Amino acid sequence: MKTCRGGWGLALLLAAAQAAETGQAELKGCYARWGATDLVIGNAHIERAWKISNGLLTATSFRDKTAGCEWLAKPAPRPAPSPGENLPKETRTSVISAQTGRVNPVSEEALIVTFRATGRASFEHQLQIFPASRGIGMAFAASGEWAPAKATTEKTAAVASGIEGTGEARVAAEGGDALEIFTLAPQHLRFVQATLMDQTDNHNELAFEQEWLLMPNEAPLKLAGNVFYVENPLTGAGLILLKQAPLPHARPVKGGTDCVITPSKREVRLAGQGYPFVALAYVGGTAGRVAALQGWQRQLRRFDPARDGLFLSNTWGDRSRDARINEEFVLKEVAAGAQLGVDIVQVDDGWQKGRTANSAAARGKGVWDGYWAADPQFWLPDPQRFPRGLAPVVQAAKSHNMKFGLWFGPDSSHGMANWERDAGRLLDLHRQDGIDYFKIDSVKATTPATEQNLRRFFDRVLEQSGGQVVFDLDVTAEIRPGYFGLPHVGPLFVENRYTDFHRYWPHQTLRNLWKLAHYVDPLRLRMELLNNRRNAEKYPDDPLAPARYKADALFAVTMFANPLGWFEVSNLPADYVSELKPLVAAWKRERAAMLGGTLLPIGAAPDGVAWTGFASVAADRRGGYLLLFRENNPRGEWQTEVPLFAAGSYRLTPLAGEGRAELHSSQLTAHIPAPLRYLWLRVERAGD
Repeated sequence: MKTCRGGWGLALLLAAAQAAETGQAELKGCYARWGATDLVIGNAHIERAWKISNGLLTATSFRDKTAGCEWLAKPAPRPAPSPGENLPKETRTSVISAQTGRVNPVSEEALIVTFRATGRASFEHQLQIFPASRGIGMAFAASGEWAPAKATTEKTAAVASGIEGTGEARVAAEGGDALEIFTLAPQHLRFVQATLMDQTDNHNELAFEQEWLLMPNEAPLKLAGNVFYVENPLTGAGLILLKQAPLPHARPVKGGTDCVITPSKREVRLAGQGYPFVALAYVGGTAGRVAALQGWQRQLRRFDPARDGLFLSNTWGDRSRDARINEEFVLKEVAAGAQLGVDIVQVDDGWQKGRTANSAAARGKGVWDGYWAADPQFWLPDPQRFPRGLAPVVQAAKSHNMKFGLWFGPDSSHGMANWERDAGRLLDLHRQDGIDYFKIDSVKATTPATEQNLRRFFDRVLEQSGGQVVFDLDVTAEIRPGYFGLPHVGPLFVENRYTDFHRYWPHQTLRNLWKLAHYVDPLRLRMELLNNRRNAEKYPDDPLAPARYKADALFAVTMFANPLGWFEVSNLPADYVSELKPLVAAWKRERAAMLGGTLLPIGAAPDGVAWTGFASVAADRRGGYLLLFRENNPRGEWQTEVPLFAAGSYRLTPLAGEGRAELHSSQLTAHIPAPLRYLWLRVERAGD
């Protein structure tokens, strides 16, 4: 028995369907055409074609319409996706159908093509294209019974003996499973492996790149990861391969290799069954690549300004943990949050009757799993801390037009067997108490069953809440879906940093956001600012100490993401509030337009002494926003290139911070008079 499971994890929400030996389908510029031996899918940006043979697809074309180029030098040497096993010799019955609809309650509408083949070995392909996307997502499942294949022996490159010959490194890319196989047309190619890190309690550098200029004598590369890209350095056009999976260390079944590169053949093979994946085309080098990745993520989770990119407060950052949590304290937090401009007041661990291992009150005797077994009433409001339940604090927030959130730990025990019970509890809190935001913690997705049930838990709540519930997925510890395992469910709670432990520096938070933004949509990241008046004595003689920053600069670090006030709002000093409040108000006026653009990191990677920042480029490329940071350096003026804006002169209107700037086409000149300050500007095309 061989089973490879893929898919988006939620039944398609279909508007129409058809199945035939030949046919076609359309959706807002997306199209699909198929016959007995071929399949073509495309939109305004790209078009892909496959040969159909006995239930499997072989790529024959990948055309980037924007770049006007064909990426494939020739058809792939064998089918992909394919389990790569010794498949039975048989004739399979195949059928293709097309549907339109949403693959989850928070996605954009898509055209879905489903290709099923039935036999002793059966396959199902689901191909997904959105009108605005620059790629076609795919999920693949294989099932059935057939004789297991003999162990694959891949030929390796010839030993470097020093004896001159043809110089060709011969390696079989024939063996093993495949999701995609491309024989690429351009002669000169740059290949990059992006490596991301989570478990941020133990890691602070979260994004790395390793690069190769492909040469025929380069030995084949066998790499692990989620994001790979290949780019023509002569044109700036490229292809991205993205596996929508947990990071390699966090997958319940360790695959080892995700991408195999055979430079002598200019062949790229994406490997590893069980997770959805997408191949995206882009133009414009780094900026185009960021835009393509960001655009795909926003198809899977569409931007809703009423739901996404909001300012959330959580008291845990001041390290009182659950010791102060009760109705009176939370009411103070609501009132203080309303004065500051907070959108969501969230109560962390401690609102519930049960006690966890992180509870100060439990004194080390709490649990971190098996919540329902520990106490069937674990997830009811604590009757001593909230004698009237949660209604008074939720209503107080609503009276200030604020939302309310809670911490929650799904029960990972026994393969997350209680997932339906967990989902039901959150839906009760949503429907009965009006709570829409949940920070998800303590997850341990260490087995395939746990991983599958965790997906079911999220999708059940999203489906039955109509996408109104928002999850913050904690990626600070344990084994969790991470950056790309479940990209549709909500933002990622990236890190816990505390001044109490001498582990918070604003430039480090800025660095993590800037580097992750090259791959992960900033709208999917929850980034923190702390009360920098606390524990100043722990940073003696430190030029980058948190206390050296004004409060508005701390918030500016988070403005291109989902800001997290990691503090007790009711205990903020008056001068902190007065420094921060005007910026929060200005940001709330502009954020829908700013966060709705393509969000690009610009300048150098933040390191405490750089000039750095972000650009938001509107869809028509004739306007947007700039957020510039002068870190602790002596240079008052900076020049850099800002990509994607259309040619012409621009009017820059300062919105907050200090300084001035000019932008002509893509050339930016900025002046910020003091170190550790920022400048935030609205960008408008002159004459518009």
